[in-house]
Amino acid sequence: MLKVGVIGALGKMGQETIKAVSNEDEMKVVAALDVVKTGEEIKIGENSYKISDSIEKASKNVDVFIDFTGPKSVKENAKQIIGLGKNLIIGATGILEAEINELRVLALENKVNVMIIPNFAIGAVLMMEFSKRAAKYFNEVEILEYHHPYKLDAPSGTAIKTAKLIQETKESREKLKGKEIIEGARGANVGDINIHSIRLNGFVASQEVIFGGAGQTLKIRHDSINRESFMPGVILALKNINEIEGVIYGMEAIL
Repeated sequence: MLKVGVIGALGKMGQETIKAVSNEDEMKVVAALDVVKTGEEIKIGENSYKISDSIEKASKNVDVFIDFTGPKSVKENAKQIIGLGKNLIIGATGILEAEINELRVLALENKVNVMIIPNFAIGAVLMMEFSKRAAKYFNEVEILEYHHPYKLDAPSGTAIKTAKLIQETKESREKLKGKEIIEGARGANVGDINIHSIRLNGFVASQEVIFGGAGQTLKIRHDSINRESFMPGVILALKNINEIEGVIYGMEAIL
């Protein structure tokens, strides 16, 4: 039985994860952690959980933590969990490349496994893979990512990951002429790829990668309609946490 601790348990992703894990025979949520309603008994799905804010106390019963907090807390949470010798899945956003490299060193030193997953939706992973393949044939590409207005970071981890995968295939694209009349009009840059972040009610998580060529465009798009779309990936990550070594970045490593 895999014993799971969910950090950010009262957030939307945390609650969906708790409900999804409760439907699995070989895993169980044994700790629900959050910074609100600490000490209260909260019903999530069919079960009730006493909310804790102590990773150290929870670690005594947990095999793997899964973190859905945010950029302000995820790095310190990760360092503490790795230091306690516990495996970790990071679903929170806002981790920089230098911080990922730091976690690689810590995970190796403490002999624990860490998954950093920008997007748990299997369709989104395929969207990134197809974009990487398409980049071989197109010199021009832009990324549009759409999220709800409460997302704490921009651009999204998925957009950054997609841009890096594209750059692995084609390191540079044709430079466009013209200049920005208003700064930021052409979006943010990852390498030489422009990313446009849209934050509006009505979206959960969507991304569109647009390739341009002579007389044609190619659009590769994925839409998460609700947070249930992430749950097959969450369960797959939990099932594979003991099968990896060290730190992996992205769902494609276990698909």
